[in-house]
Amino acid sequence: MPYVVTQSCCSDASCVFACPVNCIHPTPDEPDFATAEMLYVDPDACVDCGACTTACPVDAIVPHTKLTTAQQPFLQINADFYKSAENLSRPRPTLAPVTRAPEAARSRDRLPLRVAIVGSGPAAMYAADELLTQPDVRVNVFDRLPTPGGLVRAGVAPDHQRTKKVTDLFDVIADQGGFRYFLNVAVPADVSHDALLDYHHAVVYAVGAATDRRLGVPGEELPGCSSATDFVAWYNGHPDHASRTYDLSGSRAVIVGNGNVALDVARVLTSSADRLSGTDISTHALDTLRGSAIEEVVLVARRGFAQSAFTVPEFVGLLEVPDVDVLLDAPDGALDELSAAAQRDGTLDHQTTQKLRMLAALPSYADRVPGRRRIVLRYLAAPTAILGTSRVTGVALAANELRVEDGSVVVAPTGTEDVIDAGLVLTSIGYHGVALDGLPFDDARGVIPNAAGRVLDGVGGDVLTGKYVAGWIKRGPTGFIGTNKTCAQETIRALVEDYNAGRLAEPSRRGAEKAVRTAQPALVTRDGWNAIDRVERARGEAEFRPRVKVTDRAELLALARAD
Repeated sequence: MPYVVTQSCCSDASCVFACPVNCIHPTPDEPDFATAEMLYVDPDACVDCGACTTACPVDAIVPHTKLTTAQQPFLQINADFYKSAENLSRPRPTLAPVTRAPEAARSRDRLPLRVAIVGSGPAAMYAADELLTQPDVRVNVFDRLPTPGGLVRAGVAPDHQRTKKVTDLFDVIADQGGFRYFLNVAVPADVSHDALLDYHHAVVYAVGAATDRRLGVPGEELPGCSSATDFVAWYNGHPDHASRTYDLSGSRAVIVGNGNVALDVARVLTSSADRLSGTDISTHALDTLRGSAIEEVVLVARRGFAQSAFTVPEFVGLLEVPDVDVLLDAPDGALDELSAAAQRDGTLDHQTTQKLRMLAALPSYADRVPGRRRIVLRYLAAPTAILGTSRVTGVALAANELRVEDGSVVVAPTGTEDVIDAGLVLTSIGYHGVALDGLPFDDARGVIPNAAGRVLDGVGGDVLTGKYVAGWIKRGPTGFIGTNKTCAQETIRALVEDYNAGRLAEPSRRGAEKAVRTAQPALVTRDGWNAIDRVERARGEAEFRPRVKVTDRAELLALARAD
C-alpha cells in the first residue's frame, strides 16, 4: 500500500479529485460519503503518484513507509475497508465525477454577485471558496469574535495540530481579491439581517451549533458539572470562556457521552502537561492541568458497544496516548450479548466492526494498574442524578440492557442503580444550534429550517428570499470539517440559481464597510487579524509552541488596532 489515510482525515475530499486513478473512497457522489468516518486509499489501485498528499489540507495521507508507530493501525484499517462486502462491488469509474461550480450570470444592468457570510468556520470558508471560483464575486465574512476560524480554532483539540492545518487552506481563500473579513461584528446585535441585505444580494448563515443538549437530571446545575463544549472552549482559549475555572483536585472525572468530543476531553484531562505544552492549548488551561489530581476519567454511555459514537480514527488516537491506560468496564470484560452476536454474524458495517474489534481487545477495569492514569469506557449506564450539595461529589447511574423490539435494538433500564464518586462531571451528548434573533428556528432539531440551504419561514414553510444556511445550523451537528465542503456547495448552487433567475433583490451600490464601521467602530479587518496572528505566533515561537492564544477580548482588539 503506497499511501495511507490516517487519523487527521477531515473528509474534505480534495484528495479524491486529485487522484488520477480514483482509488480513494467514498467519493462525494457515493451514498456512504455523508456517514463515512474517514476516507480510505485502496492498496491495490494506488499508483504511488503522491497527488493526494499535496491536495490534503491536513497532512492526513502518509506513505506507508513513513507511518509512525501510532499510525500503523491505519494500514490495516484502509485495507479492510476494501475487503468488506459492501465495497467489493463498489462501482469504479476511471475518475471521480466532479461537480462544476455554479456560474453567476454577468449582466451590465446588475451588480456582480455580493454575498455576506455570517460565521468564519469551515462551512463559511468553504462557501466563500465556492463563490470565489468565478471573477467579480464579492464575499464579506462576518464573525462576532475578533478572530476567525470557528470550531477549528475553538473546538479542535490542541493536540490535533495536523487537523488545525486546514486553517492554511482558509488563509488561501481569505487572500483572494474578492474576500473581506468583518470581525468583531455581531449579527444581528451590531448589524441587522435587513442591513446585510441592503448591501448584499444574499446572506449565508454558517453559525454552527454553539451549545449542548441537556441531560435533564437533578443536580445538573451544581458547581463541578459543566458541558464538554464549555470545557473545550475554555482549554482552547475562547474569549467568552477564558475566565471560567475548573476544579481538578478530585481523583476522578466523569464524562457523559462517548463521541469524539468526549474522547478529546478525556485525552486532555489525562495527558501530561509536558505533552500539552507543545500545543496551542490556552495558558490558563495548561496551568490548571499542571496541578490536576485526576487519575481516572470514566466515559459513560447509555447504549451498547455497537452504538459507540466515537469514530475509529479518534479511538486509535486515544489508544496511543503515552502513559495512559484505556480500560473496558464490563462484566468479565465482554461485549454486550447483542453486539457480540452481530459481530459473529458479520451483519455490521465496516466502521462498527472495527470499533468492536478494538473494544474487545481492551484490558478490563478489574485489571487496572494502581498509580497509572486511565480512561474507562462504561456502557449501558445512564445518569439519573448528579450528586452533591454545594458542589459535585458523584453520579448516580442506572444500569441498562439492550433488547430487540419489533426488529429494532432498544435500550431499557434493568432497575438497578449504583453511584460513582467524582469531583468533575462533563456532559457530552451532542451539540445543539442556537436561535438567531429575527430568524426562524427549529428547536427540536437545533437548526434553521431550510430546503437545500434556502431558509424557510418555518418548518415546511415558504422560502425567505436572500437568506441561506450552511454547516451545522443547516443540517445539524453531523459530519467532519470537510463534510462542510459538500454542504456549502449545495447551498451555493441554490444561491447562484436564485441570483441567475432574478429572484434576489439588487443591493445598494455602496460598499458595506462604512455602514458597518458606524454600527461597530471596533471592526477588525483582515489586517487586524493578521496582526493578532503574528503576535500569537511570535509568543508561541518563544515558548516552542505553535502559538500562544490571546484570550482577552480587549487585548485582541488592541492588537488589531495597533496594526
